[in-house]
Amino acid sequence: MLAIKLAYRNLIGAGLRTWLNVFVLSLSFLVIIWHRGVISGWDRQARNDTKNQEIGGGQYWHENYDPYDPFTLTESHGIIPKELQANDNFAPVLVTQATIYPQGRVQSILLKGIEPSQKVLTIPTEYLKSGIEEIPVMLGSRMAENNKLKMGDFVTVRWRDTNGTFDAGDAKVVHIFKTNVPMIDNGQMWVSLKRLQKIMQMDGEATMVVASQDINSAQDLPHWLFKDYSILLKEFDEMIKMKNVGGLVMWFILLLLAWIAIFDTQVLSIFRRQKEIGTDIALGMTRGQVIRIFTIEGAMHGILAAILAAIYGAPLLYLQAVKGWSMPKGTDDMGLVISDTIYPYYSIGLVVVTAMVVLITTTIVSFLPTRRISKMNPTDAIRGKIQ
Repeated sequence: MLAIKLAYRNLIGAGLRTWLNVFVLSLSFLVIIWHRGVISGWDRQARNDTKNQEIGGGQYWHENYDPYDPFTLTESHGIIPKELQANDNFAPVLVTQATIYPQGRVQSILLKGIEPSQKVLTIPTEYLKSGIEEIPVMLGSRMAENNKLKMGDFVTVRWRDTNGTFDAGDAKVVHIFKTNVPMIDNGQMWVSLKRLQKIMQMDGEATMVVASQDINSAQDLPHWLFKDYSILLKEFDEMIKMKNVGGLVMWFILLLLAWIAIFDTQVLSIFRRQKEIGTDIALGMTRGQVIRIFTIEGAMHGILAAILAAIYGAPLLYLQAVKGWSMPKGTDDMGLVISDTIYPYYSIGLVVVTAMVVLITTTIVSFLPTRRISKMNPTDAIRGKIQ
């Protein structure tokens, strides 16, 4: 307790030098929490949007289906098993290649059929119930913008059925929906499952079956393989890991600046207070006790930095968590699952871990210069001789 009181008194007595170090350290502390909060917020939003609008609790794929190889689409369809028939827990999806001709241009797309009454995904498939003569289709806002299509527009669609015969028809845009998930938007049109099965001559068939989020693990079925989050979110997980690695570099640079400032302060303090150190040792204080005082002084930088960061940083972080961070225009064209506004997420674990890292590393950096005290001769120190 005496060491803590002496360390605190010495720290406050250093005046402006102490508070400059504390401010730099608090700024590093705040930026680390902010950056991690943004990444965590993006991660949570993207996962929720992807689960709600694309993958549900997992997907059954036909054994020949490969989303990265469009040439497999002609063979990747089969009769939907009885266990996976459309209901509140499953939503079959039929995928095929097609071509559209918007305003005289040619655009290759994926035509996806889904049951309009499905409840597994949150996309507004109910608009596909239209009984018009043309093929009712809905598409995402990016797809509509890129092809200059609006509600009520007609566009010619050409496809190749299961027998290899080409056919074409007029499609009417009955709905345009906004989504943060580009995998259900870019280059895709959605139609009623039965309508697509009819024109493709694939009655009762599908390419995949999306399971409800209540079903996040299941056994494979004959010719149908279940894909869970570890597979469906693999690319996103890897991207988040890359962002975290990039963040570590930034955190290290910020902390390094604070560590250097504290290290230099400790070295200068030991140099200027040699007579005081020599006197303390001569009066009976052990070298270990003196080292402890200087180490506690350095550690207190971290404590004061956390307090200062909480005073001016907590309102700023709270404000951004509520208001969010608006993304610049064009971000949605990067192919990432990212919303127009990211709401940072600051967990208690994030704050505690960051505080512990800053405190521990600051203590270590503060201890390193104090090793010189163990080599001091008390007599020479009192006389002001530099060791």
